[in-house]
Amino acid sequence: MSEPISISTGIAARYATAVFELAKEGKALKALEKDITALEDAYGSSADFRDLVSSPLYSRVQQGDAIAAISKKMKLSDIVANTLNLMASKRRLFVLPQLTTALRGLIADENGEVMADVIAAKALTKAQQDKLAKTLKASVGKDVKINTSVDESLIGGLIVKVGSKMIDTSIRSKLASLQNSMKEVG
Repeated sequence: MSEPISISTGIAARYATAVFELAKEGKALKALEKDITALEDAYGSSADFRDLVSSPLYSRVQQGDAIAAISKKMKLSDIVANTLNLMASKRRLFVLPQLTTALRGLIADENGEVMADVIAAKALTKAQQDKLAKTLKASVGKDVKINTSVDESLIGGLIVKVGSKMIDTSIRSKLASLQNSMKEVG
């Protein structure tokens, strides 16, 4: 199971590096960041877009035509639009989620920031996000940009991933730990 994920991540990393370098040379990092946000929003909110990106039923031509129309409608920069067209022609659109994640990481590195993925049992308020970012900054030593998502199965608490470190304070993990301890005793 991990092999396809690592292959996708590797493909996405190569595209991300190329796109990032082109945007950096063209002094278009702000436009790139705006495009990434637009793509993430579209991917998260549109089942049709997710199907287009991941379904093998669409031909290269169909994907290319659709991506060209979407890029024009979303007013994506030429760098991102051309990259998406290239990815469609090479049947690599399926790595779009990993591409946006990799680009966010490269932009954060350029800005002296670090990305923190936070999964919470319920949506965090702006004040909670700011307090968490401040706490993580003290721990990591860099400005922290927080990418939040909600997973109600956590029951309560947070899972925070910063680089290769993960902190799991969720009630779900504490209950699982307690359950394992009880199995060892009995």
